[in-house]
Amino acid sequence: MDSTRVTEQPTSFERPQTGVDPADPRGAFVHTPTPARAPGAGALPVQGRPGGDVTVPVTTAHSTPGTSEPGTSTPFGKGKDTVSDPASEHSQPGAEQTAERETPRPRPAPEGIPVQPADEQDRPAVNSDGQERRSGQSLPPGRPTPMRRDGDRLRFVGAATRRIARGIDLDEIVMGLCRATVPTFSDAILVYLRDPLPVGDERPTGPLVLRLRRTDRIPAERDTENGFLPATQPEPNELDTVGAELCEVRPGSALAEVLRGVRPVFTDAPAARAALPELLGDGGEFAVPDGQRAILAPLRGRRRVIGAALFLRRPERMAFEPDDLLVAAQLATHSALGIDKAVLYGREAYIADELQRTMLPETLPRPTGVRLASRYLPAAETARVGGDWYDAIPLPGSRVALVVGDVMGHSMTSAAIMGQLRTTAQTLAGLDLPPQEVLHHLDEQAQRLGVDRMATCLYAVYDPVSHRITIANAGHPPPVLLHLGGRAEVLRVPAGAPIGVGGVDFEAVELDAPAGATLLLYTDGLVESRLRDVWTGIEQLREKLAAVAQLTGPDHPPPLEALCDEVLDMLGPGDRDDDIALLAARFDGIAPSDVAYWFLEPEDAAPGRARRLARRALQRWGLEEMSDSVELLVSEVVTNAVRYASRPVTLRLLRTDVLRCEVGDDVPQLPRLRQARATDEGGRGLYLVNRLARRWGATRLSTGKVVWFELNRG
Repeated sequence: MDSTRVTEQPTSFERPQTGVDPADPRGAFVHTPTPARAPGAGALPVQGRPGGDVTVPVTTAHSTPGTSEPGTSTPFGKGKDTVSDPASEHSQPGAEQTAERETPRPRPAPEGIPVQPADEQDRPAVNSDGQERRSGQSLPPGRPTPMRRDGDRLRFVGAATRRIARGIDLDEIVMGLCRATVPTFSDAILVYLRDPLPVGDERPTGPLVLRLRRTDRIPAERDTENGFLPATQPEPNELDTVGAELCEVRPGSALAEVLRGVRPVFTDAPAARAALPELLGDGGEFAVPDGQRAILAPLRGRRRVIGAALFLRRPERMAFEPDDLLVAAQLATHSALGIDKAVLYGREAYIADELQRTMLPETLPRPTGVRLASRYLPAAETARVGGDWYDAIPLPGSRVALVVGDVMGHSMTSAAIMGQLRTTAQTLAGLDLPPQEVLHHLDEQAQRLGVDRMATCLYAVYDPVSHRITIANAGHPPPVLLHLGGRAEVLRVPAGAPIGVGGVDFEAVELDAPAGATLLLYTDGLVESRLRDVWTGIEQLREKLAAVAQLTGPDHPPPLEALCDEVLDMLGPGDRDDDIALLAARFDGIAPSDVAYWFLEPEDAAPGRARRLARRALQRWGLEEMSDSVELLVSEVVTNAVRYASRPVTLRLLRTDVLRCEVGDDVPQLPRLRQARATDEGGRGLYLVNRLARRWGATRLSTGKVVWFELNRG
């Protein structure tokens, strides 16, 4: 029997169907063009096709049920295969309205429920013996009628593809496919995906392995409150046993041939029937219903087959029809393209996370006399990279450089520029340049990177021995110092121009950093948003720090980690427009009683004098058991220094959790550890330091160098 075929044309608008709930995604809108016609013109003529088939024009439903405006065609899909004769072109508008009133259009069922007939006119024609004229199959009493009209299929495909397209990640897309097809199109579905899924143009290696990603089937019971009948319970081993976890597709096998064909096929075909044991595992093919009750649809992405979907219908339900292969093909195509999109999106998010993680320090150092804590928050979950950064860099003399900066924007480009500036700042810090000189060189580097490479930066150097901090600012929000008594102070630091402007001098200020105080460095994302300006945010931050300090009392500073969390709590929902970098430094300092400092003339007697001074200091500190190792190492390092120095050599001992010794001279060349030969008279000093010391190193200064080593206290 000839079936009516409809070709859906793309439109730039959507017209609601008559009698359909606009919230219903299963056909709430039909994309149909509204042809422009002269007033009084009849419907478009029916286009004949070979073989007797005809094409019925797609019509638009009216806004008022049961009525039809003059000059519009009649609603399509009344459950009967009708062929319009030429005389229908000249039908009068009144006759169309009468026909519309006589055959009211039923309201479609909600998504996920098979289409329910509204009246006898919407049911397929049956003979007196209960056999359907179209298929010859009997209709079980009480069972829902499957999609029998091309309009139903078009509406279903439109709603299903929209639901699939809403997904962003892989699980959402696969779930959208399952929820859209069960139970409207099939009673069960099995979705297999390639493991691992190739990304973009990546050429997969190894054999083709399919993994069962998700299954879905009609639940045991369905809602009967709205008049829908419960589904018949399947046999215990009918659908529940279908599906192996892993399936390796062997080259040249039946499953490989079906997947290579790309097009969906009925499983009663010889090739598909032979492919089922390979896909479902041993005995799995016996759980698939016989006849045209299962469709195997390969999932092909942009470049290759990435999986397969198996649609199943129970024996008591009407079998699939040839037109259902087109529906399965549309579902498979949209799902495969969506999966490709999700995999690319996941790879992009992974790259962004890795980039941001490598640009920021993995762990903070533990310099002497200061404790550190940090936080970083991206601008949004979908934009996890940005231009904000923080850093803590140990410097010679037990000092530490504290850096926080912000590159304009929060994109991959901003993150790349941030990484270059951070690397430059670390290199400049290793040269022990003053803070204002560091910002000057950063400004030159930003100009070399390109035009409009703007950033703000704050660079501070803390000396735990002198309890002083030197700060230089390049257009960054000022830091806040929380004193031990609970007073929060916004430090007065010259703002300066942002990095990248060029031709601007930067100014540094030196301030007191008392023991127990906490310095908070941050980016403007913490204090500035669409809801408040930057100075209002800074004042709120100052008040927040003071309030947190009151909770722990005037004699105990708040814990650093808890303080950072409390500071971030001042951000309300939807109040974050930019990424945030936060660095908190608790100044413990080094007490003067734990520091011993001397100047030694560059003469032959200097090593002996250094040994005597070190011994006295150790006796004063109660560390006599370390005298032998300390005197030996101090003598070797001082001997190397006075051999080439022309100015007095400095010797400093610091007692903290470890014993640290620093020897400075005016020679910029750094010593190198080498293996001395048996006939060499020297070259063994650093070898002894390397074997006995816990750590050691050498740092070049603007006035020379410092060689240091640390020993564990007994």
